[in-house]
Amino acid sequence: MTNSPPDQTGRRELLQILGPGLITGASDDDPSGIATYSQVGAQFGFGLAWTLLFSYPLMAAIQEISARIGRVTGFGIAGNLRRHYPRWLSTFIVVALLVANVINLGADVGAMGAALKLLIDGPALLYTALFGAFSALLAIFTPYARYVPILKYLCLSLLSYVVCAFVVDMPWAKVAWATIWPPLSLKSTYLIAIVAVLGTTISPYLFFWQAEQEVEDEKEKAGARPLIRAPEQAPAEFQRIRIDTYLGMALSNAVAFFIVITTAATLNAHGVTDIQTSAQAAEALRAIAGPFTFLIFATGIIGTGLLTLPVLAGSAAYAVGELAGMHVGLARLPRRAKAFYSIIAAATAIGVCLNFTPIDPVKALYWSAVVNGVIAVPVMFAMMDLSRRPAIMGGFTLPPILKFFGWLATLVMAVTVAGMLVSWLV
Repeated sequence: MTNSPPDQTGRRELLQILGPGLITGASDDDPSGIATYSQVGAQFGFGLAWTLLFSYPLMAAIQEISARIGRVTGFGIAGNLRRHYPRWLSTFIVVALLVANVINLGADVGAMGAALKLLIDGPALLYTALFGAFSALLAIFTPYARYVPILKYLCLSLLSYVVCAFVVDMPWAKVAWATIWPPLSLKSTYLIAIVAVLGTTISPYLFFWQAEQEVEDEKEKAGARPLIRAPEQAPAEFQRIRIDTYLGMALSNAVAFFIVITTAATLNAHGVTDIQTSAQAAEALRAIAGPFTFLIFATGIIGTGLLTLPVLAGSAAYAVGELAGMHVGLARLPRRAKAFYSIIAAATAIGVCLNFTPIDPVKALYWSAVVNGVIAVPVMFAMMDLSRRPAIMGGFTLPPILKFFGWLATLVMAVTVAGMLVSWLV
């Protein structure tokens, strides 16, 4: 028997570590997010690229906290809300999450259909319906052990946006200066854009998804138990969560940064400042940056959409299911969790149907990110409260540094949203 070379062993170990954090971070750069970042780059040039660096430690901290809550307690965010908070509060949060997720899902699947139409022509609405059906069927009937590797491989689609930044003519010195010394403003449009970016990078469905994936993984691993009942497993699990989460969020924000500067260097530089959809951004890039950049950008929309659709539908199903006390989990057979999988199918179907109505969810992409920013505030306050209570977390309440960045992220979101609301009133 021969031993594997050290580099191959290291790669295998890293791939085993990367899971909930990687998939969560990658799914954050969905077609909705791509549209938001494209709009920000087109409208403000390099002026808001700094937000992706600023939000990284905040995003990473709050996602690590959500993962810890799931791994320690054995319940997701909704399950903990139901067990420890008034029913009206947990119901409000879950309903808000469900509405936001369905709108985002509709926008994402519509953007995927529009992107495929740009690539091969044909009926965009038919492509939209097919993407929705394929995503739902894959989530419902693919065994969990096979499903997770599929989601990991789909993360590679994000690299297309890194390639785009190096294909176009990029003034890197100007990018660096704008990132280090940004042109700050108190105008409502600027504040709304900041909320949109934060609402995209720090989004409620990501909290629910990562916490639930930690619960799923714990149930699937032989000998694993919630850390509150198996504290000896904590050191290794917290190290895994930290590596997985911080690498996943780094990928997410790096890709978002490249999208902003790519659209700034191309669209904004040529006077194109109004981008409403990711497909529109791709089409504009074809005229300005050439067919190769267009092809990479449009293909990336489809790849990231295939990754994000099950995350949006799944996080909604987890939240509703845990709130209602249902059997939940992608590792369960469909016949053992009929209500859970029915929510996934229904959320996906409603999202697809939105594209067949006068309500165009694709045009609401930018504002859905703003709504997510508003919803995130009460969810983050609840998570920070959950994670500080020994009655819930046992001996695994947050360490000081994580507590600091978690509360800082919550405060930044609250102040930014409040600033946006005030700017609308004055």
